[in-house]
Amino acid sequence: MEDLVSDDPSARAADRADVVTERERPITFGDLFSVREYRAIYGSLLVNWVGDYLAKAAVTLLVYQQSDSVLLSAAAFGVSFLPWIIGGTLLSALAERYPYRRVLITADLTRMVPIALLLLPHLPVWVMLVLVFAASLGMPPTQAARSALLPQIVGREKLPIAIAANQTTGQSAQVFGYLAGATMATALSPQLALVIDVLTFALSAALIAGGVHPRPAARTRAQRTHLVREAGEGFRLVFGERTLRSIAVMVFVMTTFAIVPEGLAAAWAAESSPDPATRGLDQGLIMAAGPIGFVIGGLLTARLVGPAQRDRLIRPFAVLSALALVPALTAPPPTVVAMLVVLSGIAQGGLSPTLNGKFVLMLPNGYRARAYGVMQTGMQLSQFGGVLITGVLAERFWLPLVVGLWSVGGTAVMGVLAARWPSGETFTRAIDEAAATYPPAAEAAPAPTPVPRPGAAAQTAPVGTTSITPDLP
Repeated sequence: MEDLVSDDPSARAADRADVVTERERPITFGDLFSVREYRAIYGSLLVNWVGDYLAKAAVTLLVYQQSDSVLLSAAAFGVSFLPWIIGGTLLSALAERYPYRRVLITADLTRMVPIALLLLPHLPVWVMLVLVFAASLGMPPTQAARSALLPQIVGREKLPIAIAANQTTGQSAQVFGYLAGATMATALSPQLALVIDVLTFALSAALIAGGVHPRPAARTRAQRTHLVREAGEGFRLVFGERTLRSIAVMVFVMTTFAIVPEGLAAAWAAESSPDPATRGLDQGLIMAAGPIGFVIGGLLTARLVGPAQRDRLIRPFAVLSALALVPALTAPPPTVVAMLVVLSGIAQGGLSPTLNGKFVLMLPNGYRARAYGVMQTGMQLSQFGGVLITGVLAERFWLPLVVGLWSVGGTAVMGVLAARWPSGETFTRAIDEAAATYPPAAEAAPAPTPVPRPGAAAQTAPVGTTSITPDLP
């Protein structure tokens, strides 16, 4: 694929023919995990996510035990989202200034410290909240650097499968981490979950240090400007280009409407049953249904559907992500609500890797982490806004009516976005233009991959063949 940036037209044409031939065979997870560097990145992501969700469940319980306040325990859970909302784009731009491998290792080792300090006995609640916030400051640069590094490691052909694997793993880790963390913190000790989280940071740093090759920073010292200006360039790029803007808006709208059942799960369960045990089970079913559906959709689409078919599924999946929730208007029982949320999650899981893969490939050199920051900040605000607005409406109106009509509105908006979706040729041109911005000299330490076919370019994921970012969690 390195001939995509070659000066030899005949070599470039031959390589394009090889790429077309290769695309006819769906990439498998075996192909993906044959890349040694990806195994290191994946292992780091897995232990990071599990540790983070264990710690969230443990800290929430720890704060509640000390304060006996539902509000403060909710604050302990929500404070981890603040870095993305108040400074995610700046922190992501910071990751662009240094080698991504160094950013990942440094962030892991730095985040260990505040989590370890939470193990000190008799800490005031406000100190706990500050420590959780401090640990969360490492999330934007970590996730931005990991997402930006991914296309350099796996290459264009394996990128959608890699994104699907990462996203489904994140959703699975969320379910496991919350359940295991809450059980461990309740039955044993919250401190045990925190100790495990500290160890996962150390293990993650070791995996990156031992399994990922050093590469130069995306931006040299001479290219740096003011950090705020660099972050602003990320916004201008994402919203200034039609193809990138189309993907960003679709992702934000999908997030705004699809998050509502999860955000209002507690209220829905409370209205459905007076029994506390039943309410807890119903709430858990609704909250876990989205991640479960996402995992199913991501795995099935990535494993069974080829690239051309995935592109054709963008429009129907986009509409289905909101349409699946419209039957909430009939006030079904929580188990049926959970099934509707699973169906919506399947559509999201089938759609997201395709959108993310296109987004990554259309970003020019040096914008990976910043674009990821823009997308993550937008998603966090979309989730917050969707839950807040519907929560306010549900205080005044019947909850099923609010969720159902909200989903009707989402279906209409997604239908408009699907109708205005750019053509495949438009995306292809944008991908080729972005690929041309990557100099061959940037191909540092490619990862080992299976031996290519005779005459074909080696699939070692050189930087010159790909573009950029978000591996959206």
